[in-house]
Amino acid sequence: MASYNLSPNNFISDTIGYVDSSPFLKINKEVSYPTWMMSSNVGGIHASVLLLLKNQIQIDADFDYFLNSIARLGMSKGLLCYSNPKLLKDCSQIFPKHKENKSLLFRFVKQHYKTRWIFLLFLNLFLYKRTLVVFPFLMSFFYKKRGLKIDTFHEIKAESNNKVIEKGTIDVIIPTIGRKKYLYDTLKDISFQTFLPTSIIIVEQNPVQDSITELDYIVNEDWPFQIKHIFTHQTGACNARNLALKEVKSEWVFMADDDIRIKSDFLEKTFEIIRKEGFEQITLGCYQPDYPLDKKIKQKFQWGGFGSGCSMVKAENIKTLTYNMSFEFGYGEDSDFGMQLRNLGHDILYSPKPEILHIKAPIGGFRTKHILAWADEKIKPKPSPTVMLNKILNFTQEQIEGYRTVLFFKYYKVQKIRNPLRYYSNYKKQWSKSQYWASKLNSKQ
Repeated sequence: MASYNLSPNNFISDTIGYVDSSPFLKINKEVSYPTWMMSSNVGGIHASVLLLLKNQIQIDADFDYFLNSIARLGMSKGLLCYSNPKLLKDCSQIFPKHKENKSLLFRFVKQHYKTRWIFLLFLNLFLYKRTLVVFPFLMSFFYKKRGLKIDTFHEIKAESNNKVIEKGTIDVIIPTIGRKKYLYDTLKDISFQTFLPTSIIIVEQNPVQDSITELDYIVNEDWPFQIKHIFTHQTGACNARNLALKEVKSEWVFMADDDIRIKSDFLEKTFEIIRKEGFEQITLGCYQPDYPLDKKIKQKFQWGGFGSGCSMVKAENIKTLTYNMSFEFGYGEDSDFGMQLRNLGHDILYSPKPEILHIKAPIGGFRTKHILAWADEKIKPKPSPTVMLNKILNFTQEQIEGYRTVLFFKYYKVQKIRNPLRYYSNYKKQWSKSQYWASKLNSKQ
């Protein structure tokens, strides 16, 4: 399903960001971009999809509402949805601006999100827009929630015509620190693959200045692939991955952690998925050994995140990209890297199979104890400045404000201040401190 919006604003207003925290709202209209925000200006959908949905989604009087409803419900079930400027030869024409309709917004939230979001939307509109929308709020409760069966699209046997594999060569990049045994097990698993990679690029980190490598088995054993070993005293996952990416020579890159286990047909099966789906970025299901079976994701769909330790990516698509060093020793580098990909027009597919077992080794790892610049602040920033930076760089203002409200309620349960007024005052200071440090981190780039 694809469309392109020629109006200056979306049919569903930007205030949907108070409810939806996905990366699919801040659309880059210059490229093909994954989103459920559809427009009736121009677009298309395969007839087989409509035939499957005819008894599941009610036809609306408003065509735009109907299109957005299909995309919002279908995207999480495997329907691929895009904003694509290539639908038109000329995108310079501007259509009239959509009138903001609060009743329609509340109805959409009630029908496509959990009921609690109606209350949060009402609260956020009052807090940040100084708007009291009592009637649309109350009227929304008369609408029934919509949903699709989990296997709605399973009977459509689709196969992409995109020819994304040419050479079929793979390099594997692995950042590591202090996990000699676990890395060895990972390398052994890769050595038994039915489809072998060309090379493994290992970035070993050790902050001790006089230290040398502990990975003696790299040279003491024979491996069925080339191993490029980089040893550095500079720690940090972002730096390590950036060093590794510079050494990539193959058509594809498997981005791995140093404590994973994979079956012998993992790379072969991954290529089968890539060939069938026609995707150039794919994040695989990655779970710890004790993860409950019933909670595992079971269908393929457009992924809102990105896994730096469990993804296969076409090398050409990331040759101009680097992990933002502002996120070093913090959180958010994976999400930011995924957003960099999307803003270049490269979508990311999540595939539950083939599966990766993540040992989550209790020692070592590429995240070492690091003293953060804000560690001595009397008022501790909340959220972490790197999380705040990711929000500022990649999400809408409404999404940031909505996150602020949700965090306010979630954090209250785990902090020590019980007086709500004192907590609110302190939380405002913590939020401001986080913004301050996020700004400082961003200025370094």
